[in-house]
Amino acid sequence: MKNFDVIVVGAGHAGVEAAFAAARMGANTAIFVIKMESIGRMSCNPSVGGPAKGHLAREIDALGGELGYVSDLSGIQFRMLNQKKGPAVWAPRSQNDRDLYSKIMRQHLENQANIQIIEDTIAEIQVDSQNRVTGVTSYIGYTYNAPKVILANGTFLKGAIHIGHKQYPGGRSGEPASNELSASLRKIGLNLARFKTGTPARIDLRTVDLSKMEVQPGDENPSGFSFYRDVEIKNLVDCWLTHTNPRTHEIIESNLKQSALYGGKISGIGPRYCPSIEDKIVKFSEKNQHHVFIEPEGTNTHEAYVNGVSNSLPPDVQIEVIHSISGLEKAKLLRYAYAIEYDYVIPTDIKSTMETKSISGLYLAGQINGTSGYEEAAAQGISAGINAVLSLNHEDELHFDRSKSYIGVLLDDLVTKGTNEPYRMFTSRAEYRLFLRQDNADERLMPLGYKLGLVSDERWQKFSRNQELKERVIEKLSNTNCLAIEGVKEPIKFIKLLKRPDISFSDLTRFGFKFPEVITQDVAERVSLECKYEGYLKRQLADIDKFENLQNYKIPDDIDFMKLDSIAYEAREKLNKIRPTNMGQMSRIPGVNFTDVSSLLVYLKKYYNKR
Repeated sequence: MKNFDVIVVGAGHAGVEAAFAAARMGANTAIFVIKMESIGRMSCNPSVGGPAKGHLAREIDALGGELGYVSDLSGIQFRMLNQKKGPAVWAPRSQNDRDLYSKIMRQHLENQANIQIIEDTIAEIQVDSQNRVTGVTSYIGYTYNAPKVILANGTFLKGAIHIGHKQYPGGRSGEPASNELSASLRKIGLNLARFKTGTPARIDLRTVDLSKMEVQPGDENPSGFSFYRDVEIKNLVDCWLTHTNPRTHEIIESNLKQSALYGGKISGIGPRYCPSIEDKIVKFSEKNQHHVFIEPEGTNTHEAYVNGVSNSLPPDVQIEVIHSISGLEKAKLLRYAYAIEYDYVIPTDIKSTMETKSISGLYLAGQINGTSGYEEAAAQGISAGINAVLSLNHEDELHFDRSKSYIGVLLDDLVTKGTNEPYRMFTSRAEYRLFLRQDNADERLMPLGYKLGLVSDERWQKFSRNQELKERVIEKLSNTNCLAIEGVKEPIKFIKLLKRPDISFSDLTRFGFKFPEVITQDVAERVSLECKYEGYLKRQLADIDKFENLQNYKIPDDIDFMKLDSIAYEAREKLNKIRPTNMGQMSRIPGVNFTDVSSLLVYLKKYYNKR
């Protein structure tokens, strides 16, 4: 109960992934949570996935994480978004049973070997004279020792909840803030700033007039997130769509001064891409309506999430706003919306391994790094857990490559560019998104997860069989001619026929394609996508090769950038602060131009020749 290899502070989406990864890699791991009942809690919308977030969820699963698996087990509606667009942006999304998700995650955590769950509040980080972390001290004064500590505090660092002009301390509704830990981080030299986020009201679904809304059903043939697991994916509920209207906007505009956000009570910067309804009304004043989704919170409750009207208005104004929306005229509020301000660490203070630059052995994951979203947090958590154990075992660090995963894009963006608002992942942030599809996350990352010991032998065998089947199908298509086609004199291979936009994989049987084995829907879709987009993929893979040439050009740790007069002074300052590990990362730092990159390349050639 006192000495561990790895300590994880916080049992939200970042914390649980960090703990699972560390424990599965053999580390004696402790995970601290303020309340056992809050393990894996979905503090905002009980949903997983969506554009780019669904890609992250599948990548985490391919590495051996829990987010996708528990999402499948607790899902009540599943949809594949953006199917009318190109395959690079297809995105799985689930609506989840909030209580069931948390319950299953706790069960998995309790049943995982090498993990000790401790209900206690951590107040201080212990650091020795050489700036190495040695453990943590709890609010009640008990010290736990570990050479690796991962902080995954969510919105708890000096958290403050706002409803109208009412403000009170809290990490989220009903749970205390962590003011002492925030002060401890400042004391050991980390740079902190303030962000703001929020959550909308919850309503009683029995008091909603659904006849006035547009139903949003799940997919006819739903698919989940987790690869090679025997989970039956079912749609159990519908969601519904309604809209705000001029009356809603009028109510909000006339009460803006009563909003914590516009009444001057909040100083933290909020998320641009998930704004409060007050922000929408002010910043998009030309619009006379905004989407409002009504999303059930579970199958054993009548509570529903009102997606699209997050705010920090007083309770009486919140009621008036809700009642102005079509279908919600008589809706009863079960929980009020609120905004929350919290401290985060400037992410350029950390490495892409999630370890802080100033304190050896201290790792940060999740909203403490300035991100928003369960999936972004979980991605950082699994990276921190993996790297903490690799460092513990004196093995090479793991740097996720942005050309190989959305996880790599996320981590590289944070540590290279920083963020001046809560960071959210988008497909547009990934330069190689046609290659980084959600359907091939297993091909990209499962070999790594298996090598690290995070993917079970059973799943690995299923993955290997799937890959072998895919290769046999492609070989057959490439070497077999199809039957005669009207207007085509020469026989053509099936692989060439499949490139046609009007031909699907299932159409091939009409032209004589036969295969001795059952071809799964998954394999058929992958083969079809890779065939139809072969030209684009080849060009993108060529671009990735060029990118990796820069990524593989390492920058030594001992370079004093300030002494390199051939590089612009502004660039030298940024290089000294961020300490890029390779030329690729250097080239992406804002304020560093092509001339600076060229100058450092010249310097490094001389440097390596001397060595």
